Amino acid sequence: MWRRRNSLSHFTQLATSSSSKFNCHNNLQPTSLRLLQIPDVDQGYGLLTRSSSTAVGPSSNSGKLGISGLDRVRAFGSTADIVGATTLGAREVVDMARHYGRCYWELSKAKLSMLVVATSGAGYVLGSSSTVDLAGLCYTCVGTMMVAASANTLNQVFEVKNDALMNRTMRRPLPSGRLTIPHAVTWASSVGLAGTALLASKANLLAAGLGASNLILYAFVYTPLKQIHPVNTWVGAVVGAIPPLLGWAAASGQVSLNGWLLPAALYFWQIPHFMALAYLCRDDYAAGGFKMFSLADPSGRRTALVALRNCIYLIPLGYLAYDWGITSGWFCLESTLLALAISGTAVSFLKNRTKASARRMFHASLLYLPVFMSGLMFHRIYDDDHQSLETENTKDHMVISHTTTAYEQDSRNPDRVKQNHSRPPVAYASVAPFPFLPAPIYSSS
Repeated sequence: MWRRRNSLSHFTQLATSSSSKFNCHNNLQPTSLRLLQIPDVDQGYGLLTRSSSTAVGPSSNSGKLGISGLDRVRAFGSTADIVGATTLGAREVVDMARHYGRCYWELSKAKLSMLVVATSGAGYVLGSSSTVDLAGLCYTCVGTMMVAASANTLNQVFEVKNDALMNRTMRRPLPSGRLTIPHAVTWASSVGLAGTALLASKANLLAAGLGASNLILYAFVYTPLKQIHPVNTWVGAVVGAIPPLLGWAAASGQVSLNGWLLPAALYFWQIPHFMALAYLCRDDYAAGGFKMFSLADPSGRRTALVALRNCIYLIPLGYLAYDWGITSGWFCLESTLLALAISGTAVSFLKNRTKASARRMFHASLLYLPVFMSGLMFHRIYDDDHQSLETENTKDHMVISHTTTAYEQDSRNPDRVKQNHSRPPVAYASVAPFPFLPAPIYSSS
């Protein structure tokens, strides 16, 4: 009995000494890790826990580590350690969500996608009647945003090697290694399919078809053409012109002549916008291997001429909007002044082909588009106003034509005029409002 007590005391001293040495060398490790390194104390001796006064025998399987009560708290650490571990886990989750959110934001080119959504929303408002369906507008904008995010992500997947060579794009998620290409493809596929399905279910199949075709045109036609031929700029202009047409189709269910006005403005606007951007970033585009129009024009004269020509094409759009009955005459004046202003920056770029003049034209293009769309929606004449105005004009025309026809008939038949004047007024009242009364009998004189 004495030997057994001495053995247990000796073992306790050894365990305490080992534990103190272990804690000195590993005082920075979490308590849960220290628990895993506690040696097995079941060596044929009984173990008496603090919460229980009974000894656990060597044949008991539950006596390998008798942890209960106060020993359990000591083994797993204090409450502060548990709260600290939970806080650390929550912080890791927040950091991970922030990391992926930032990567998805950059993959989607969120600012560019929001511009696309703005043009689609403007097309929806223009295609609606005097009352705009807000739910339909929100569904259309969300679906357009998802399709645009998918297209921009696929664009970066295909151009990851080119982006790694350009200073402007080498810090994107794929070239920098923050995301893998399969991850980006999965993200693009999921949001693209979801956006197209949302447009098909909440808008109509025409809007969904326009969204899907625009995604294919941007990712699989425009993106490869950037490394093949300078015509990619004009193909990209077509891509940028489709979203307002998508919004119009989502609101009205059709594509009419009036629905082409805003897409035409987007198409002509994008040429000077991208010509200025390509001139400013020509060194980066050359390093990335892109075939831009400005790279084949060392003097920049042809680039400036193309930009000026498309700025001039913007001038008659205000008159067309007024002539087609889309807006009032005030928009015609405002749109013309805007087009002349951006054309003035293009003329300045043509005369002085420097980065400063190109940047001035680029900033003018950024200002032109929101002002143009705002004026178009503010001066919009809705279909209800058109119908009431056309109805009034039709009634006036019918009254005038009926009066003229009656006067011509009376002038050709003087006897009929006399006969009409000889009839008493009660004759008309007896026949029309009171058909149950007998018709009056007139004398032959």
